[in-house]
Amino acid sequence: MTATMPDPTDEAAGVLDDEKLKAALGNRTRPDRPGPVAASLTFGWRAMLKIKHVPEQLFDVTMFPIMFTLLFTYLFGGALAGSPSEYIQLLAPGILVQTVVFITMYAGMGLNNDIKKGVFDRFRSMPIWRPAPMVGLLLGDAVRFVLASIVVLVLSLIIGFRPEGGPLGVIAGIALTIVFAFSISWIWTLLGLVMRTPEAVLNTAMTVLFPVIFASNIFVDPDTMPGWLQSVVDLNPITHLTTAVRGLMGTGAETSDLIWVFASSAVLIAIFAPLTMRRYSRL
Repeated sequence: MTATMPDPTDEAAGVLDDEKLKAALGNRTRPDRPGPVAASLTFGWRAMLKIKHVPEQLFDVTMFPIMFTLLFTYLFGGALAGSPSEYIQLLAPGILVQTVVFITMYAGMGLNNDIKKGVFDRFRSMPIWRPAPMVGLLLGDAVRFVLASIVVLVLSLIIGFRPEGGPLGVIAGIALTIVFAFSISWIWTLLGLVMRTPEAVLNTAMTVLFPVIFASNIFVDPDTMPGWLQSVVDLNPITHLTTAVRGLMGTGAETSDLIWVFASSAVLIAIFAPLTMRRYSRL
């Protein structure tokens, strides 16, 4: 039997094909895998771009704080504090807390919407730090929190709010509010992973937040409430957050209120962040 000799032209063609393939793919080195911080910041920037392309999302961040501040100040200020100028001193820090806490629900809604569109399937297939999409989503919401706080503060200053704590006290109050808002946002991200529609996330969050917000000391002094309701208000983390923010913007916050806020924030993150990531890994 005669052995078949390899054709040199075939080998040359194979070498040529390899060279064309390498040229098409490029000879650049593969970029390093992004770290947790870089990946989270990238997803946070993505959240900002969504606001840029759909500016209507900022309606709740701007218009609702303005309406709440003006309505409560001029409708109830005289009855609750004697005059609107006196009431705004009590109300401004409370409205800031209310506005930022309400905005936290949009993290869960945005997440649920991305899941419905299949975007998160792509994210889960990428070689990135797994919590990065979640953390980036919350970082993007932090910009909303800051913007809403600025809107409330500027309007309150215009109509008579005068924080005795000065600029540092105001900044500290806003920072404390954002820390708590970041922790409570993990609840809504978990709901965003569990529930079927963004509307279901919104309705559930509103059902929870309304009694928590109004059963606090944001709008009225708890001493005017029935005894059993005062006990509920005293256990409400929103009450301690509002008191701490008023103290930071005023003559000084009580240590006990600051401990309450940081402890409740730590508990919320310790419970809901692992549950959220566990659910996320099972999608």
